[in-house]
Amino acid sequence: MNYLITIIGPTAIGKTSLSIELAKHFNCDIISCDSRQFFKEMKIGTAVPSGEELNSVTHHFIQNKSIFENYSVGDFEKEAVAKLDELFLKDNVQIMVGGSGLYIDAVLKGFDDFPEIDNSVREKINIDFEEFGIDYLQQKLKELDANYFQKLSIENSQTLQNPQRMKRFVEVCIGTGKPYSSFIGQKKNQRNFSPIIIGLEAEREIMYNRINQRVDMMINNGLLAEAEKLYPNKNLNALQTVGYRELFDYFDGKISLAFAIEEIKKNTRRFAKRQLTWFKRTENVVWVDYLVERKEIINLIEQKTRNTDF
Repeated sequence: MNYLITIIGPTAIGKTSLSIELAKHFNCDIISCDSRQFFKEMKIGTAVPSGEELNSVTHHFIQNKSIFENYSVGDFEKEAVAKLDELFLKDNVQIMVGGSGLYIDAVLKGFDDFPEIDNSVREKINIDFEEFGIDYLQQKLKELDANYFQKLSIENSQTLQNPQRMKRFVEVCIGTGKPYSSFIGQKKNQRNFSPIIIGLEAEREIMYNRINQRVDMMINNGLLAEAEKLYPNKNLNALQTVGYRELFDYFDGKISLAFAIEEIKKNTRRFAKRQLTWFKRTENVVWVDYLVERKEIINLIEQKTRNTDF
């Protein structure tokens, strides 16, 4: 039996350090599941592990793509599952870590099976989006799949502001002539592993303080210069990210630097809250305090791997 130890939790909670300790103990690799750490141009603002951390254990899917490449969650799913198949040939325990809930779900459960969509449909949607903006995509989804639009409005309104995902919803509706939601809940891909999911959590005040401290550290480590270098490409999808958007507003002269930094902290705290909301809906998670003794987590994992009924 293969086991994928998956470490989840909000940003700045300590997932990286735990994953490295576990990887050393189990003598295995780490699959990174952070949708912004994929991009090599975004190092400081995405809290990429340090050189020492990266050298201590083999990591996959960190700074392996460019912001100029189109890289979707579906692409990541295929590549990550293929890499895991390869790694499980060497050891039956591997580790995945990250705060991107959609990407974690993609690896653990797979996606619903959607038909291929003609490229002409995608091109037309891109043209219309450039002309009419996100409001066009929202209106089209509401028109073509009212139930799914309402579901997103209630459960995950941020998705309605995500151009990449909204384009996908609309292109499926137009390309198939059926609501996007009609393809959800059908056959999923089978996996050759059982997940052991560990969730790290802390009291809200502690979590928020850790986030504020991390933002200050990013600023001290050169985030301003990194964002300034990326500023000419600020409209790229990869750069619609907390920590960069606020500094782009500063470069545009809309806000002061001090206000931008406070906005980064505030928006990161909001992001962490959304992460927790997503992860708390995940089934079979063992939630532990972020300061719990690592030996306790290791014992828990070893107990589960010995349990043949798991």
